[in-house]
Amino acid sequence: MTGEKPRSPERPHWVFAYGSLMWDPGFAPDATSPALLHGWHRSFCIRSHHYRGTPQSPGLILGLAPGGACRGLAHRIPQASYDAVRDYLYRREIENDGVYFEVVRPIRLPGNRSEASLVYVADRHHPQYAGELPLQQAARLVRQGRGVRGANLEYVANTIAHLDALGLAESRLHQLLALAQIAECDPQEVSE
Repeated sequence: MTGEKPRSPERPHWVFAYGSLMWDPGFAPDATSPALLHGWHRSFCIRSHHYRGTPQSPGLILGLAPGGACRGLAHRIPQASYDAVRDYLYRREIENDGVYFEVVRPIRLPGNRSEASLVYVADRHHPQYAGELPLQQAARLVRQGRGVRGANLEYVANTIAHLDALGLAESRLHQLLALAQIAECDPQEVSE
């Protein structure tokens, strides 16, 4: 399910990063800062049919799901290349599968400063949205997934390593990785 999704007409200076965008933004930010987004949490909640899996053997990738709060990074978009960066972010986050929405939400930066930010949230009505799966089922999807950007297990391990290095360790993600690394998996629990 690809296709056009509306772009925000707002022009915030920041983009909130909660997954690979934190360490691989794909552009040179003017600045990078720790950031907090209220109302959303980081979750392996999207079946990947392209980057980390296929339609026949989906993987599982990160999205922002409603509720809680998410610690991540904010990248300041360079004004000299603002439109090009926005186009790049739209292609990266929206055009491939259409699994995310682009919204503008307030984030908290150090000093309790509030800034408007681009945020890419999971589309809960998209067929690839998996929601909060039981850890065993999520682990099996991670273990089986392999797409154009490689093995899903490598993506999860890399994500966790980067989050840990930034002091953003999350126990549920560590549990997911540990279960995904177990050799024996029952393929029956992976069913869509």
